[in-house]
Amino acid sequence: MSMKLKQLIFFNFLFILFSTSIVSQELPPVENYAPTIYGAENQNWSISQSEEKYIYVANNSGLLEFNGAKWKLYPSPNNTIIRSVNVQDNKIYTGSYMEFGYWEKNEFGSLTYTSLSVKLKESLIEEDFWNIITFDDWVLFQSLHRIYIYNTSDESIKIINSETQLPKAFKVDNSIYFQKMEEGIFKIENGVPELVSDNNLLKTNIVINIFKSGNRILYQTQKDGFYYLNENGISKWDISSNSIISKVSIYSSLQLEDGSFILGTISNGMYHLDKNGNLLTHINQEKGLNNNTVLSLFEDKEHNLWLGLDNGISVVNFNSPFRVYNDFSGKLGSVYTSAIFNNKLYLGTNQGLFYKELHTNDDFSFIEGTDGQVWCLKVYDNTLFCGHNKGTFIVNNGVANLITDVMGTMEIKPVKNNKNILIQGYYSGLNVIEKRNGTWQFRNKIKGFNPTSRFFEFTKEGSILMNHEYKGVFKIEVDSDFRKVLSYKILGSAPKALKSAITNFEDDLLYASNMGIFRYNSLTKNFDKDKILSDYFLKEDGYVSGKLLNDNISNTLWGFTDKSLIYFTPGKLNNVAKVSKIALEATSRKFIAGFESVLHLNNDTYLFGASEGYLILDLKKIRQEDFTIVINTIEKSTINITAIPVSLTNENVRFKNKENNVSFKFSAPIYQKYDEVNYQYQLKGMYNKWSNWSKESEVAFKNLPYGSYTFNVKARVGNIVSKNIATFSFIIEKPWFLSNEIIIVYAILLIVLSLVVHTLYKRYYTKQKKKLMDKKQQEFSMTQLENEKEIMKLKNEKLQNEIESKTRELSASTMSIIKKNELLNTIKNELGVVKDENKIKPVIKIINKNLSNNSDWEMFQEAFNNADSDFLKKVKTAHPNLTPNDLRLCAYLRLNLSSKEIAPLLNISARSVEIKRYRLRKKMELPHEKSLVEYILEL
Repeated sequence: MSMKLKQLIFFNFLFILFSTSIVSQELPPVENYAPTIYGAENQNWSISQSEEKYIYVANNSGLLEFNGAKWKLYPSPNNTIIRSVNVQDNKIYTGSYMEFGYWEKNEFGSLTYTSLSVKLKESLIEEDFWNIITFDDWVLFQSLHRIYIYNTSDESIKIINSETQLPKAFKVDNSIYFQKMEEGIFKIENGVPELVSDNNLLKTNIVINIFKSGNRILYQTQKDGFYYLNENGISKWDISSNSIISKVSIYSSLQLEDGSFILGTISNGMYHLDKNGNLLTHINQEKGLNNNTVLSLFEDKEHNLWLGLDNGISVVNFNSPFRVYNDFSGKLGSVYTSAIFNNKLYLGTNQGLFYKELHTNDDFSFIEGTDGQVWCLKVYDNTLFCGHNKGTFIVNNGVANLITDVMGTMEIKPVKNNKNILIQGYYSGLNVIEKRNGTWQFRNKIKGFNPTSRFFEFTKEGSILMNHEYKGVFKIEVDSDFRKVLSYKILGSAPKALKSAITNFEDDLLYASNMGIFRYNSLTKNFDKDKILSDYFLKEDGYVSGKLLNDNISNTLWGFTDKSLIYFTPGKLNNVAKVSKIALEATSRKFIAGFESVLHLNNDTYLFGASEGYLILDLKKIRQEDFTIVINTIEKSTINITAIPVSLTNENVRFKNKENNVSFKFSAPIYQKYDEVNYQYQLKGMYNKWSNWSKESEVAFKNLPYGSYTFNVKARVGNIVSKNIATFSFIIEKPWFLSNEIIIVYAILLIVLSLVVHTLYKRYYTKQKKKLMDKKQQEFSMTQLENEKEIMKLKNEKLQNEIESKTRELSASTMSIIKKNELLNTIKNELGVVKDENKIKPVIKIINKNLSNNSDWEMFQEAFNNADSDFLKKVKTAHPNLTPNDLRLCAYLRLNLSSKEIAPLLNISARSVEIKRYRLRKKMELPHEKSLVEYILEL
């Protein structure tokens, strides 16, 4: 084998070995945006940022704008690919095929385009504009054959031509450099190109970028690394990463603000070199990028690195407090526990135990025999214990020895006052391992208690508190030698709950569940709810896990909610707990709920186990920077009508009454992957109370009533609220029927109507008054008539009474006559028996005279006529053929006298009265069934 071949194999081996070590790198967070997210085509050729921190991307479909919340695409003016973009002041310059110009925001928050190429005095050649450079008052638009220099002051355009290809122009050290293929490197001085170097290497190799590094100008070639010019000509920059970058094809590069370099490759992602050329990071598609071809690079104002890829966009958060180890290959699995021992980092996962040298980029190595679930790693007595599904291992120098095969060791804790005993919680209770003759070994199971014992702690009085998710917290009393359980009970003061846990922090026993955090009271032997800690733990953030982790090194207690990581500052737990929150959603951090783990690495750096590797947090890098929120667009609309944009520059904008549907879009330009932006808004005049915090970056209000409104919105990232409140005031006009003009018309009509109503009312009142008077008069007449009627009635009653009185008198008179005649007839009959007729004859004559005396009849007739006037006339009129005797009989019958009573009055017998009555019926021609007396009474 030749020496050259051996060297090649050796270098390839080193490269593979180095690449393997990089695989295990802890990388900054990477946020990816696929074409389906930003709504445009795959390729992204250039990236820039505005003063308001919006990101602009030159895409195959046009110009992309990203405000931190929403992407928006502006198609290119001639429907061609936009190749370059550069933001200067308030103008966004772009270049595409046969076109270059700038975009500006109009009053509605949208971009409008102005072409500069139309101002050229000579025609464009067949060209794309791949690069734009801003320099003082000039903007340079570079194609592969020309550089167009646009003067922003006088709007003139100067052209630099080249007979050969111009790969790219560069702004370096307040100068403009560019390469002419086969001619060398040139520099523009006073608008004229001057040759800098015609070295053959710079004539034939494509120069990707030119940098200022210290006092040297570095020239980066596409395939052969960095060079610089000196008095001896051109020299290659001798850096440790040359062996790597010489084997990849560089398409784009960038010097970051800290002096380090980013190299974007065609097929292997990006490389990050420090300012001395040492490799810091390599990130490719396997490690989290959308794609391996990096077309463009850009560092934003927050030092995030934006990568325009051949398929999508990626953002690398170099300034993030988080570093991520992503186990995309699944080699490690889910990390349940971690530990540092003998300067090695150990990870216990669901697939076994792994380790590597601490603070290196070495790959993790698997420890033989530990395949399966690792539950805990504990360092005690200068020994690393591994609680495993198989039992308990002691680990040292990459070797694991099984000291007990009792399956399912989930927790290991030392016993106070006995350093040679460890209590283990496992699947079926508690057991003891003991150090004998310098060797740890299984001693006994603590008999009398069998529930799974994952979380347990010792009380000050020596009892054991063990939490079981499904049963609650057990208080266990054991004998002094930890061989058997004397008694146990469940404490009702610690409500059982899933994903609950118990821990010890600074001699305080804390139980945490979805009901809050409870503190064990040694006096009452029960748990009391700690309201302060519970509020921090549950309020707003949402419950995920009750597992609280005590870092003994920094004396910090960690907790986990749906929205945040929470840590309690040491020594501050008594009623004045100092609590800090780090915004990190559960869905982003990918911790294993209920099985969270934390490891203090050094200083303020912590390692958290996750389902796909682990996360490293550096508390010193937690940002406290201010940020602003902006209202991007406002739209108004009527029902079922296309929305109309609203000017953002005017105050108290007036909307028509029907335009009462108003929508707002707003954003805070935050580009950190783990920074969740929440928004809160209010609409004064309608909803004066602030809304709940939400991720939604737009809101719509429908069917607003007329009136004045002010929309306010603010943003929050973690515990930091935006330094401003974005505001917009507007007025919804009254409906036409409530406008001022119509109100005047209403007033006039109201006055006229009032007058008309007054007149009509007056007339009506007059008529009503007359009606009332007539009514009163009628009522008076009626009253008077009633009175007269009443008087008449009284008179009639009086007359009736008089008639009745007369009738009674007549009856009495008639009876008197009857009695008199009966008496006379009796006397006459008695005298008839006297034999001396001469003596009694005059007396009988007198009696006969009195019996036939008409004066009685006349007196009776007069009385009868007074009592019953017109009766005899009625009878005479009805029956003119009646004789006076007949009328006399009728009068007696009118008085309802019987025949016997009438006979004396007529001085005849009763039989003769009957005959007279018969004859009277015949004269009156009464029917047989009609009573004579009844007929006479009816007249």
